[in-house]
Amino acid sequence: MSEHAQREMLGSRLGFLLLSAGCAIGLGNVWRFPYITGAYGGAIFVVIYLLCLVAVVPTMIMEFAVGRAARRNMGLAFRLLEPRGSQWHHCGWFALVGSYLLMMFYTTVTGWMLAYCWYMASGELSGLAPEAVGAFFGATLGKPDVQVIGMTLVVLIGCGVCALGVQKGVERVVKLMMLGLLLILVALVLRSVTLPGAGAGIAFYLAPDAAKIEQTGLFAVINAAMNQAFFTLSVGIGAMCIFGSYQPKVRSLTGEAVWIVGLDTFVAIMAGLIIFPACFAFGVKPDSGPGLVFVTLPNIFNSMEGGRIWGALFFVFMSFAALSTVIAVFENIISYTADVWGIPRRRGTVLHMVGLWVLSLPCALGFNLLADFQPLGAGSSVLDLEDFLISNNILPLGGLIFLLFCTMRRAWGWDNFITEVDMGEGLKFPLWLRGYLTYVLPCLIVFVLAMGYVDRFWK
Repeated sequence: MSEHAQREMLGSRLGFLLLSAGCAIGLGNVWRFPYITGAYGGAIFVVIYLLCLVAVVPTMIMEFAVGRAARRNMGLAFRLLEPRGSQWHHCGWFALVGSYLLMMFYTTVTGWMLAYCWYMASGELSGLAPEAVGAFFGATLGKPDVQVIGMTLVVLIGCGVCALGVQKGVERVVKLMMLGLLLILVALVLRSVTLPGAGAGIAFYLAPDAAKIEQTGLFAVINAAMNQAFFTLSVGIGAMCIFGSYQPKVRSLTGEAVWIVGLDTFVAIMAGLIIFPACFAFGVKPDSGPGLVFVTLPNIFNSMEGGRIWGALFFVFMSFAALSTVIAVFENIISYTADVWGIPRRRGTVLHMVGLWVLSLPCALGFNLLADFQPLGAGSSVLDLEDFLISNNILPLGGLIFLLFCTMRRAWGWDNFITEVDMGEGLKFPLWLRGYLTYVLPCLIVFVLAMGYVDRFWK
């Protein structure tokens, strides 16, 4: 029996590229990347970021390679590929735990996006004064029913798509979402850069500004760029591993990863061309985090001609970015129980639908009923704790595990990795990177891991 008969495969190369990009393209592209680019030196930061992206992208390629070679989820792939007597298979649980941790808060935040599609389109935010827009967001967070309904809707959508299967559900829906996302993105950029006074925003965003680097320090800039580069790739929890397992061996994996990273970076940079020209055109100070998306931007849309339509389109764009990640990570979770525990897709989907809903409740209730629980100090929330655990612990550790698994002799090893990654047409993996990947990149990942704790607890 062929591997294609044994395992459902993705129907097209475009499906694989858009699915993997959809997993990588998420909320961080829109509410974090543009702000840190503006704050850390504009075009100079973008160049440093792209260098950091090149530095860490081999971890994504390695995750694809492990998945395609084993034709299984991270949970079983290590067991199939490890040398006899080794213990690498004990790392497989990262796929399940990491994916759950990410989704425990991502489902709630995606629910905010869906709610704001309705709020913008229905005109509930129209005519509100700037401070009233901020108060509206705070009031929305304070309503347990609104938070739980939004989160529940996201869990139902994600599990519903995954229940349909790889090609008919996951690939088809995410492909449509990603194509829609790109079309809306281009329309929003064209609208924003043609606003009166938009030029000042573009200059703030992309003009090289060495003074900002001197102000914050080169070390802080490199750390911010490295952090963003690592986390934008969504490596470490096996999501890229599972998409690799659905990929035929007709194309080399290095070339495919270049396309995916290019698409991810394009969306991140274009997001800044929506946000900063609009901020400067209407004299609004750009913020970072949720305040940017749910307070600053609705204020701008309220000031803009046709802003209700453009605002609704923006939140549809955000919802597509978030839902593509949700569906991709849900698929990773459901495939884990299929590969490791032998649970059929439909039954596994129902099992995880209940599990994800229950474990997402603390975050949905973290801004209202559980607001007094501040796990990381005054002002922190359940979301902050879950984000810290996944972003500063599971993701870098997972990336390090894939890296060591593909470079160490007492693991899958370099030769097996190169054989798999270079199979098929397209760009071949640069062999001269072996020393860098064996000795330098592990140190960089440990550095990112350590700096996460420094930023959180010692600043």
